[in-house]
Amino acid sequence: MKITQGIFVAMYTIGYIGNGLLFVYVTSVYMVGNPLFQLINPFLYFQVIFTLLTMPIFWILSAMIIMGLFVGQKEEEGYHHRGVEYHHREGEERKAREEAKRRGGEEQKKVAEQSNSIGMKFTLIPAGEFMMGSEEYDGEKPVYKVNMRKPFYLSIYPVTQREWKAVMGNKPLHFKGDDLPVEQVTWDDVQAFIWKLNEKEGTNKYRLPSDAEWEYACRAGTTTKYSFGDDESKLGDYAWYCDNSSGKTHPVGKKKPNPYGLYDMHGNVWEWVQDCWHDDYGGAPTDGGVWEGGDSSTRVIRGGGWNNTAEVLRSAHRSLDDLNSRGNIGFRIVGVRMGL
Repeated sequence: MKITQGIFVAMYTIGYIGNGLLFVYVTSVYMVGNPLFQLINPFLYFQVIFTLLTMPIFWILSAMIIMGLFVGQKEEEGYHHRGVEYHHREGEERKAREEAKRRGGEEQKKVAEQSNSIGMKFTLIPAGEFMMGSEEYDGEKPVYKVNMRKPFYLSIYPVTQREWKAVMGNKPLHFKGDDLPVEQVTWDDVQAFIWKLNEKEGTNKYRLPSDAEWEYACRAGTTTKYSFGDDESKLGDYAWYCDNSSGKTHPVGKKKPNPYGLYDMHGNVWEWVQDCWHDDYGGAPTDGGVWEGGDSSTRVIRGGGWNNTAEVLRSAHRSLDDLNSRGNIGFRIVGVRMGL
């Protein structure tokens, strides 16, 4: 902008100076009576008159252009200054947004993941609804809708031998290892563990999941046979079972988690839930609550174990065992009000 105006002013000024010099020359010639003047008299008359008429306009235009250059330069400096301020402010706002997002992510992670006094880790299972059961076996029928109205925390791993000893002081086990899932525990043993853990922390928030809560958490929003899909060939990436376990349990968390971040929901050890056994889902609660009133001497177990086939490890599969059984059964627990 400044360069264009400058060139225009320079050309206009040079042209007008030349025009003014011609005017002076013509005037002087006329005054001394040069004969040549008489030959071009009409043109010079026109030139004199044109110069006299346009000179004020020239100076006005020149002044306007010069003022325009000055104002334009000031405006451009102002634009530049405001641009610098804008980019600086935009950069500060972007940093603030990124910082807020980072802090929000950290806060969200704190809410989504919790741990307790003995180091057990829990993840938040969101509220929602799902279709429970399958049409493959009578014990999984009929398929029905369950509405999980409230979120809950569920332990990320099956309870380990280290965690069991921290609460109970002993290790009921067949396979030995602090990070191995506890097994050889009866349903009543598990109730004793939960009671002591609640007492240890001065709360009553811990319990076994219901049958519906367990399947809801296992499916993690999926409707397929497994939490990762229907492709059985991928099961070894997520579970310890008869094809890859070498006849034993394995440390928790060594396979891939499901979409909710839960490990070992398929295989390794069976898991106790709170519900009594019922032969099918006729009359089951639709709110995800514990279903009592059936055979109180037998309880539902879920997930399958290291010695089971892929069919048994399906999300919908459930079985039963005597509440005093000490088989290849472990458990994980719900922390009802953790962080809520």
